[in-house]
Amino acid sequence: MPSASHGKGSRWRARYFKADGTEVNRRFARKVDAERWLAEQSAGLVRGDHVDDRRGRVTFADWSARWLAAKSDLKPSTRTRYASILEVHLVPRFGAVEIGSVTHADVATFVSYLLAGGEGRRPLSASSVRQIHRTLSLVLTFAVRDGRLARNVAEGVPLPRAAKPDKRHLSLAQLRDLADAAGEDGRLVVMLLGLTGLRFGELVALRVGRVDLMRRRIEVAESASEVGGHLTFGTPKTHQRRSVPVPRSLVDDLAEVMAGKAPTDLVFTTRVGTPLRLMNWRHRTFDPAVRSAGLDGLTPHELRHTAASLAVASGAGLKAVQRLLGHASAAMTADVYAHLFEDELDGLTERMDAAIAALPGPSTAAMLEVAR
Repeated sequence: MPSASHGKGSRWRARYFKADGTEVNRRFARKVDAERWLAEQSAGLVRGDHVDDRRGRVTFADWSARWLAAKSDLKPSTRTRYASILEVHLVPRFGAVEIGSVTHADVATFVSYLLAGGEGRRPLSASSVRQIHRTLSLVLTFAVRDGRLARNVAEGVPLPRAAKPDKRHLSLAQLRDLADAAGEDGRLVVMLLGLTGLRFGELVALRVGRVDLMRRRIEVAESASEVGGHLTFGTPKTHQRRSVPVPRSLVDDLAEVMAGKAPTDLVFTTRVGTPLRLMNWRHRTFDPAVRSAGLDGLTPHELRHTAASLAVASGAGLKAVQRLLGHASAAMTADVYAHLFEDELDGLTERMDAAIAALPGPSTAAMLEVAR
C-alpha cells in the first residue's frame, strides 16, 4: 500500500502480522522492493525459520564486539588476531552498517577490493583475504544463530585460492649439521624439534615433570605464545594433550639439562633462567646456525616438517604421524603431508610384487583339474 509519505522518498510500505497480532512493517522507495521483502517474510513464516528483520538493526561494529566478547574458547594469540582484523579491515568498511543490511554483493565487492589494492593500499595475499572473509563470516554466523539474520550472506562468496607453500624438510645428516652449528645453547633444541615434531611454543612451555626419561616420552600439555610482547601459557593448539616419543640418542642430553630442576621448572631457558623467546632465539642461535650450515631461508617451523618426513621414512603410518604432530585429525595430516606418503605407496606395490613372486607354483592336482 502507498505510505503516508507517498511521493516523498519511501513511497511504499509493506507489512505483515506476527502470530501474536503484532504488526511489522518496512518502507521502500520502490514497489518491487516492498513486494520482494514481503515475499521473503512470508516464505520464512511458512517454513518456520522466519527472522524478524528488526533484530538485524544493530551495527556491525557493535555486533562484532559482542561476538568477540562471547568467544570464551579462544587462545590469546587467536583473539588478538581477530581483534586486529576487525579493527584494521572490517569495522572501517562495515562498522556503521546494520548487519541486516549487509548483502552478498557487498561482501563479494569487499573481497575484490582487498585483492585489488590501489588508493595507497597494497593488494593483500590470498591467504590474508581468506582470513578476513572467515572472520566476517563468523560474525554473521553468530547473528544467524542468535536469530538476527535469516542467513549468512558471506557464504558462497568466491574466494582466491591460497597457494600452498612448499614443505621444506631436512635429511637426518642436514639436521645433525644444523644442530652442531647451533652450538651448546641450541643443539638439543634443534634436534628435539627436528625429531619429535614439537611446536616451538610447546618446547618453550615444556616442564621437567612432563618428561619421562625411563619411558622416553614427553607429555605435551602446555604451549607458550607471545601476545603484545608478553609470553602467555595455555593449552596446545588443538587443546589436547599428547604423548611424544623421544629418541634414545637424546635421553642423556635431556637428563643433563633437567638435572637439579624441580618438576614445575621449565626444561629449556636462557642462560639467565628466563623462558625462551622465538625471535630472540632465532636472532642469537638459529639463524646464524642456518647460515653456517648452508641452509639459507630455513625457519624453525620447518623442523616440524622434518620430523614428519623422518617419521614417514622410518615407516610411520598416517595415524602415527598425526599423533606425533598433534593434528586434530588424520585428514589434516594427509592434506599437509600427502606427498610424504607417495614413496610409501611405491614401496607397498613393491612388497606386493615380492609376495606374489614368493608364492609356490600350482600343485600337480590343480594342473590336472584345469586340464580336465
